[in-house]
Amino acid sequence: MERGRIVVENALRKRNGRAGLIPFVVAGDPDVAQSLHMLRILSEVADVIEIGIPYSDPLADGPAIQGGAARALASGMNLARARDLIAQVRAYSSVPIIAFTYANPVYKTGYRAFLEGIQSVGADGVIIPDLPHEESGELRAELARLDLAYVPLVALTSGERAARIAKTATGFVYCVSTLGVTGERKQFAAQLPALVQEVKAASTVPVAVGFGVSSPEQVAELAQYADGVIVGSAFVKYAGMIGAANESDKGRLLDQFRAFANDLARATDKGEK
Repeated sequence: MERGRIVVENALRKRNGRAGLIPFVVAGDPDVAQSLHMLRILSEVADVIEIGIPYSDPLADGPAIQGGAARALASGMNLARARDLIAQVRAYSSVPIIAFTYANPVYKTGYRAFLEGIQSVGADGVIIPDLPHEESGELRAELARLDLAYVPLVALTSGERAARIAKTATGFVYCVSTLGVTGERKQFAAQLPALVQEVKAASTVPVAVGFGVSSPEQVAELAQYADGVIVGSAFVKYAGMIGAANESDKGRLLDQFRAFANDLARATDKGEK
């Protein structure tokens, strides 16, 4: 079965105006068993899944995902166990998987060893939000050698760097919808559509938007001009509720999680026709 950057790109090519849904969850949040339940549900509706490898200092993330990383680390999750979790997801799902992590654990492991490790369990690419574009050459070379997706972030403040960053992307480009860290927001920056159009003009791969997306209405809005929509904090909040719930309530919350994921997936086809 073909894996790597090409399956990510193909999964997000717009068809009949439908944008792709890209959910994000933290591996092992709130524990391995519940994390796997959530990932099985998401694999039924997602076009691409981001699986976060928990890190103690997630600089790009707001309180919700910080909490998810803390819960996952407390449950004993680490890089090796995150790879095991990805392998379990890959055993039943062909949905492309992007590993989301931070530069320090990758640097400590070594680019080649880290990437070969996640590829061996079925991941198709990486997002490393705190690795500056100007320092990403070695990583990009290893990703190209393995034919894995390189998903860079482009921000509203990237300025003239936006096009340069977009040209290096494989898989997709991640456009950040607002200033600041991840977390639910009521509205997106007014200049976001223009940024997405600029990035599309510079890139040969799909362009997705994330940070602050938390409702079907917001997904439908972004689907009008983005190829993919990333939802993270809203899903991670469910993980926190499931982790804190009594055993008798976990099933009910997982049903709510499934319904929410289905609502978001339906909203992706409300874009341009």
